[in-house]
Amino acid sequence: MSGITFQDIIIISCGTLSLELDFLREQGFLDAEHVFFTKPGLHENPRELEGQLIQRIQKARDRAAKILVVYGGKFCYVNTSEPTRTIDTIIAEQGDDIVRINATHCMDMLASREDRDEMAEGEDVLWLTPGWIKFRHDVFAGWDKGLANENFPKHTGGAWVLDGIGYMDTYMAEHPEKLLEYSDWMGIPIQPCPITLDRFKSLLREAAEKLK
Repeated sequence: MSGITFQDIIIISCGTLSLELDFLREQGFLDAEHVFFTKPGLHENPRELEGQLIQRIQKARDRAAKILVVYGGKFCYVNTSEPTRTIDTIIAEQGDDIVRINATHCMDMLASREDRDEMAEGEDVLWLTPGWIKFRHDVFAGWDKGLANENFPKHTGGAWVLDGIGYMDTYMAEHPEKLLEYSDWMGIPIQPCPITLDRFKSLLREAAEKLK
């Protein structure tokens, strides 16, 4: 399985994970010819998420038969007006030869629940990815300080960024004032949590294997 190729597969992903997927392409691991992204932060807008996902799948159909969707299954698409409609329902409606990565959300793609619990050592941590830093104004579109105060301070362990690409080192060096402002808005400290991309790569391989 280590020698699996993505050359005959098109990747469709939430733009929040574009940093990691672009990194894997640059490293030579991800040899897919096409990677299509939806706008980051569409978990806040399920109707728009569904529309963009379907549009990307239709676009991919013109180029390849096999499609790998990089979206979480539990938390990325929540349709409160139609609770039984899930992201897997949407994908199934688009036909055969489409597989979704086996994870609940983007944080789970980078570190399992067990690994996150072990790293947190009992602290209540808000887990983020580098995309939640870079695309802050998309993933928290419509949020004000009041809504931030209702949601973030309960995470007494702070916000930890699961970083397998060295993004936070550069960001903290080049934009310390932006990170401090983001932290102040959240009401909790933000810190990097260095990881490898081994789990992400394994999940991508597993999904690609199902398409073979």
